[in-house]
Amino acid sequence: MNSIVTFFVNIFSFLGKSLLGKNITIFLISMMPILELRGGMAAARILNLNPYISLLICIIANIIPIPLILWFITPVFDWFKKKKFLKGFADWCEKHAKKNSEKIDALKYYGLFVFVAIPLPTTGAWTGCLIASLLGLDKKKSMIAAMAGVLVAGLIMLLITYGIFGGLF
Repeated sequence: MNSIVTFFVNIFSFLGKSLLGKNITIFLISMMPILELRGGMAAARILNLNPYISLLICIIANIIPIPLILWFITPVFDWFKKKKFLKGFADWCEKHAKKNSEKIDALKYYGLFVFVAIPLPTTGAWTGCLIASLLGLDKKKSMIAAMAGVLVAGLIMLLITYGIFGGLF
């Protein structure tokens, strides 16, 4: 994970070494699928940023895509499937989401909350909201569950990157 985060920190280095540039970097990383808040907090540590301000930035950035995914991912994927060059990508995303869907399907919104809250690879708001959409879960309840999950994931990542385990990474 650290090598991927470092890669993206280097990509966004054109934003500069100023505090604003570094904060924009962690904001953008936190909005990205797969990396999300986990990557943003790791990048904040790499960039020696204030942990609490970084946590707030990363949480906001990770929450922004949630309603967009919940309300628009299905029509976007339907459009992708009509385009030969995008159909494979949409199919891969749906297959990946369905593989993880049993983790959410049994407990519905509590399952979505836990899925997003536990910061492990292939879990997070992007995948959780994709699964919620594919399962046809209520969008408003899913949004609340995913946002609550992002908050808990943020606190866990704060402890991992700066707190108890911070010296290990």
